[in-house]
Amino acid sequence: MLFTDFTTDINPHQAYRIKKLKGQLAAAETYEEWKSIALKIDEESGAQEWKFDNCSPYFDAEIISERLSRLKRYRFQKRTQDLMYILREGLTYDIANIAHPMLFAATYVGTKKIIEDYVEEVSESLAYIASSSCHCLSMSEKIEFFQHCKKAYGQPAIMFSGGATLGLFHTGVCKALLEQDLMPKVLSGSSAGAIMTAMLGTSKPSDISGLLNGENFFTEAFHFRKFNEIIKGNGGFADVKYLKKFLVENLGDVTFEEAFKTSGLNVNVAVAPYDASQEARIMNAYTSPDLLVWSAVLASCAVPILFPPVKLTSKRQNGQLTPYMANTRWVDGSVRSDFPQEKMARLYNLNYTIASQVNPHIVPFMQSDLERYRSDMLSWPERIIRRQGKVIARGLMDFSRGRMGKIPPIRRLLDHGYGVVNQGYYGDLNIVGNYSLRHYSYMFQNPRPYLFKLLQREGERATWPKISSIETHARVGKTIQHCLELLSYQHDPEQKTAEFIAV
Repeated sequence: MLFTDFTTDINPHQAYRIKKLKGQLAAAETYEEWKSIALKIDEESGAQEWKFDNCSPYFDAEIISERLSRLKRYRFQKRTQDLMYILREGLTYDIANIAHPMLFAATYVGTKKIIEDYVEEVSESLAYIASSSCHCLSMSEKIEFFQHCKKAYGQPAIMFSGGATLGLFHTGVCKALLEQDLMPKVLSGSSAGAIMTAMLGTSKPSDISGLLNGENFFTEAFHFRKFNEIIKGNGGFADVKYLKKFLVENLGDVTFEEAFKTSGLNVNVAVAPYDASQEARIMNAYTSPDLLVWSAVLASCAVPILFPPVKLTSKRQNGQLTPYMANTRWVDGSVRSDFPQEKMARLYNLNYTIASQVNPHIVPFMQSDLERYRSDMLSWPERIIRRQGKVIARGLMDFSRGRMGKIPPIRRLLDHGYGVVNQGYYGDLNIVGNYSLRHYSYMFQNPRPYLFKLLQREGERATWPKISSIETHARVGKTIQHCLELLSYQHDPEQKTAEFIAV
């Protein structure tokens, strides 16, 4: 269960209304409809009262209350220098732990009222400094202040996991976030998630809504080879030519640097060298600007056994295609780095990450926020089993690698297995599919309209309960960005107009 149960002390009539509303919630067709019904459930169940109670073990309400009071006072008194000082002092999205997941698990929509008021006041204070009402700062001083704020506050990223055809779930996540203007500018993906990342990252902003209608995804990505071809070797169970054709047709011979100029999105694709003695890498406009995007995605989709390892292709300045690290073959990045948030954080100054997780060997074992942050004694046995199970699995693989290291195929298999067990699969916010056995039958089906619509809708529905949390996390960062864009335009309108036209 995602949300705290407030229904234990209600009468039968209220219970009936809540049950009826939950049925309507499950049938909602849009986020606006879902939110309207969810607010009614919060009201009926008594969850709204929780918002006005500042007592919580998950954040420091005293700090937030004191800062909220000072921000309001300084803004109304137009004490700009004092206001700037206190804003700089707490310029982080999780100050006093207000971003703790449990603060967004008690209700369907929203969190503690004092947290919502604080985030609103920070945004209002920033907007005041950027406005014409603030006379004591010059235009250049305001721009310098907001540039500092942008760097100090950071930005979010979204990470798409692997999952073969189940990756169509990611299209629903993107659709829901784009409709609410909450899509991050930093994206990463591995395997199926790399396809989603690349499709967005090589498209013009005006073309993305059309892309999410699904027509570009309908293809023969999976074409399984005959048994007599498999036993001859030189490949996996699936024919990589079909997937390569799909990628080249949809992505073109575009490099990561060219993709950034087209979309304005920071695209990251996780790949892993077939030789496990090397670390997994993320390919992007910084680390590999001349690498072809389709080439990196093909490598990221090269799941061991299903597809053979592949070589990468880059493009020189004269347009000539040439091998990239010619002696290295690459495979699916999710075997060792499904979510490379640490590496991306160094490049993009990330403050939090959104994880869209559909990997079929991960989703059944993922816990909800309530399960992950339980601290009662009844949760201890499961915590111990999970932690020790992971330690034992890593120990067994380490032992096996030491004993069978001389047999290259087995060594590689154990190295990949160790990578799967050892990595983290959670972001700061997690959007996870609700799996049943039928989902495993979808995995290697070629994308078709009915399957696309089904999985996209599942992605949307899984995202809707998280939008309230994402909005709260994103509010201040978006305000900083909007103020900086406005000030930059006012300072040099011709330059900003030219940049807008270029994008």
